Amino acid sequence: MKNIKWQIVFGLSLILLAACIYYVHFLIFHDAHHIFIYLLGETAFVPLEVLIVTLIIHNLLNIREKKHKMAKLNMVIGAFFSEVGTKLAEKFFDLDNENAIMQQQLAIEQDWTSEKFAAAIKYLHEHEYDVQMGRADLEQLRSYLLEKRPFLLRLIENPNLLEHDRFTDMLWAVFHLTEELVHRQNLKDLPQNDVKHLNGDMKRVYRAVVFEWIEYVKHLRTAYPYLFSLAMRTNPFNPNSSIYVR
Repeated sequence: MKNIKWQIVFGLSLILLAACIYYVHFLIFHDAHHIFIYLLGETAFVPLEVLIVTLIIHNLLNIREKKHKMAKLNMVIGAFFSEVGTKLAEKFFDLDNENAIMQQQLAIEQDWTSEKFAAAIKYLHEHEYDVQMGRADLEQLRSYLLEKRPFLLRLIENPNLLEHDRFTDMLWAVFHLTEELVHRQNLKDLPQNDVKHLNGDMKRVYRAVVFEWIEYVKHLRTAYPYLFSLAMRTNPFNPNSSIYVR
């Protein structure tokens, strides 16, 4: 409230100052006609100034700032897949009943177009992400997530994540799965309902990681071709991929 009062007082002071300057001008030159011509001309320009400064220049600066933030964010996403995401995706991919179909759909090549990426994303929306808990080594998964938790905590502290809700939601899904596994001392002979609950948590992480990966690789194709090449050679959904350039 005090800040608003200060702004009102400051605004009225500026108006009073302008009136005083115009009055001094009239006392010196005795030309009210000239004063009103310039006053109306300058007043008429105010809406145009608002349009140019507020809507056009401000928006251009916002777009530039957003691109800068997204560039930083994609560095964070790249670090996530390099440190955690690729290996985590491989673990879930091995448990997927339909991983052979996913392998065909996500066998990304150098000549992939935007249309091919769109088709792959459409397929991912329809995929069941049927994780087979019976084949999962939950203790190994828990150890892996606990090992990577400090890194994930540093990621979640990054202010650039505020620009990317989907990536943040994925991290929270990973954190949730980690906590679910940590709080169970015995991961063998789990009750059937508990198995279903963990299965749902794993599917949530699996789906989120897959979508984040395909969007990240799609970005690399146009922005960083050399990183796109590395992403193809470390494709977690293609067991035939190789880091070596053939």
